[in-house]
Amino acid sequence: MQIHGDKELGMMTSRQLMVLTAAIHLPKGEASLNSIAKKMGTTKQNIKQLVSAMEKKGYVSVLPSATDKRAYSVEMTEVGQGVFVDCYMRAIAFIEKLFHEFSVDELEIFWNMLKKLYRFDGEEQDGYEEPADFHNNGQGGSANPSATN
Repeated sequence: MQIHGDKELGMMTSRQLMVLTAAIHLPKGEASLNSIAKKMGTTKQNIKQLVSAMEKKGYVSVLPSATDKRAYSVEMTEVGQGVFVDCYMRAIAFIEKLFHEFSVDELEIFWNMLKKLYRFDGEEQDGYEEPADFHNNGQGGSANPSATN
């Protein structure tokens, strides 16, 4: 499924899209490698590898953190914002295609089962339901990246 999703996205992988999605759901200036890793439930090393690939493509900038001299903040560039919007819209189309045969009830059951699986270790999902700040340099006001300010 991930391979098909990556093909649909084109310019970035689904994991890279998830990194940017996590970053825009964090408060401005707090999108450190550790914060993104925590939000995604993965390791800092994994995020560093994904961010490095996006930095080489010009999608993100990695800057010293204003609040923690040991940390770095990940910020989307203008190029990255354009690619993010394109890939986000492609991801929505892919997900719609993937789940087109599911009823609303089945989707709700599936979502609730995924949330139960996620918290097997007592950790609650750090959701993405709250609005994200896409237009504030790609960091933690639009919940819809295709909206314009």
